[in-house]
Amino acid sequence: MYAVLETGGKQYRVSPGDLLKVERLGGEPGSPVSFDRILLVAEGDRVTVGTPTVAGASVTGEVVLQGRARKVIVFKFKRRKKYRRTRGHRQAQTTVRITAISGG
Repeated sequence: MYAVLETGGKQYRVSPGDLLKVERLGGEPGSPVSFDRILLVAEGDRVTVGTPTVAGASVTGEVVLQGRARKVIVFKFKRRKKYRRTRGHRQAQTTVRITAISGG
């Protein structure tokens, strides 16, 4: 069984037991989290596609870790103008363990 969910403007394909790194969600490690924007649910040969979401479907998980992603270097440059800017960014992220998928 798997589902496609949307969170943080991105789509993820998940199954029970998967570890998922998403943009920052609230909650301490060990607290439950629920996703309700489910775009597709598949169990065996039966596939339910939402329009745009599957009614009554949800994915539940547990927050494992609150952290930050690797640093991304942003470098701006304009040739022949002596213009150079370097900036770093670390995105806040949450690691979630998927515990259950309930289809609609």
